[in-house]
Amino acid sequence: MTTAAEVRVKPRRSSWTPSQIILTLLGAAVSVVFLAPFAWGLFTSLKSETEAVEVPPHWLPKDWTGQAWKALFETGNITNWFVNSLVVSVCVTSVVLSVSTLAGYGFARTEFRGKGVLMGVVMAGLMISPPVLGVPLFTTVQQMGMVDTYWGMILPQCAPAAMVYILYKFFQGIPRELEEAAFIDGAGRWRVFFTIVLPLSRPSLSAVGIFTFIASWNNFLWPYMVTNNPDLMTMPNGIATVMNSYGIQWAQLMAGGLMAGLPLVIVFVFFQRQIVSGIAHTGLAGQ
Repeated sequence: MTTAAEVRVKPRRSSWTPSQIILTLLGAAVSVVFLAPFAWGLFTSLKSETEAVEVPPHWLPKDWTGQAWKALFETGNITNWFVNSLVVSVCVTSVVLSVSTLAGYGFARTEFRGKGVLMGVVMAGLMISPPVLGVPLFTTVQQMGMVDTYWGMILPQCAPAAMVYILYKFFQGIPRELEEAAFIDGAGRWRVFFTIVLPLSRPSLSAVGIFTFIASWNNFLWPYMVTNNPDLMTMPNGIATVMNSYGIQWAQLMAGGLMAGLPLVIVFVFFQRQIVSGIAHTGLAGQ
């Protein structure tokens, strides 16, 4: 026979507190606000062009149709736009990661003449808005013969002042004892960098790479300035051309916008842990 002491009573699940209920309702309301534009764009893309411009507007289509999506692929050059955005964003992300990692580590761990001046230049870059540099950058790119080329779109986006500063703060937080122990064992600077520093920097590097990719993918102004060739347009520039003699095709515009935003949603869904972890490890939380 089992005694009463041997009987394990399962702990009763506590009921929700008023604060938990309020926070849950608040979170649900904020989620609805953020998801509403996506829902509106999806429903509009499934309407006919005539129904998409009806006044007053309505959420759900009266006649569900995929004509806008079909026309976008048939009349637009969306495949080229997508490939161009992917090539530019991946190249920009690769260059920014390489440059910002080396520069951040150099500022954090080495001493050289003019270090303070160069660090001041990097900090000054944080205070300058990129559109302000549009005209001088375009003049430089034009003189170098890189208008209507991939390099003309890629290189001017590879001045990562903010990313250098983020990684500089992270590298400062790595204990010097780890590197000094490797130096004592005979390792050189480059070996320490690749075998010790980079593996420890994986969360921050992931966050910097994701932020750079998103910023490059969404960049409209610079590719618009430096590209006249329709075959080299990126997704934001190509979608802006979705119109005919009657004006903007709103259903096609919504379909193109959803397709342009799909890679960013995928990146966030699959890499949100790296984004949060990277921000937590950059050393910027208390800045």
